[in-house]
Amino acid sequence: MNDEAPRQYGILGKVDALVGRVEVIILSWGIILMAANTIANVLGRYVFQQSIYFSEELNEFLIVIVTFMGLGYATRKGIHIRMSAIYDVLPKRIRKFLMIIITATTAVMMAVLAWYALEYVQKVAARGRVTPALQIPLYLTYIWVIVGLALASLQYLLTAIRNLDFSDEDVYVSYVEIDSYEDPMTASALERAGAGEEESK
Repeated sequence: MNDEAPRQYGILGKVDALVGRVEVIILSWGIILMAANTIANVLGRYVFQQSIYFSEELNEFLIVIVTFMGLGYATRKGIHIRMSAIYDVLPKRIRKFLMIIITATTAVMMAVLAWYALEYVQKVAARGRVTPALQIPLYLTYIWVIVGLALASLQYLLTAIRNLDFSDEDVYVSYVEIDSYEDPMTASALERAGAGEEESK
């Protein structure tokens, strides 16, 4: 799967590219901070005999960020797990139609989950709960669940919109990623199946 220049896709391409940059920055810093925090805690425990008291809590916070921001990123890159044995052998036009239905439905589901997450976060914020070690408001941890689900919903919606262009034969698994296989054997088998269909016509 290859990234194409977002400028080819107008305003939606720019939105997609901007969201992608934000996701990459947040994910990168989240993983770097997790690694640094873990290493510092190990050094503190075994070298200075003193653990960092908030290390575990900070890592839990960062894991929530990486997990839910990663949801949108995986959707944007088209690398989420798919059960597609039947889908893969269908003609391209039918696959394109199915992709629109799948991504539009998933976009709605993600938006609904984001809404429920927002309601939950509002309840947590109203109770004024704080984390045990850092003493920061607990709802700040859960805000990332809303952001991640909302971004995933946006990415699925963009994918559905991208596939509405039936003059383009390619099927897109995200706004810029074409549905394809990196495994040469699988790609070759699918090409042979497609060639067989054309000959039978």
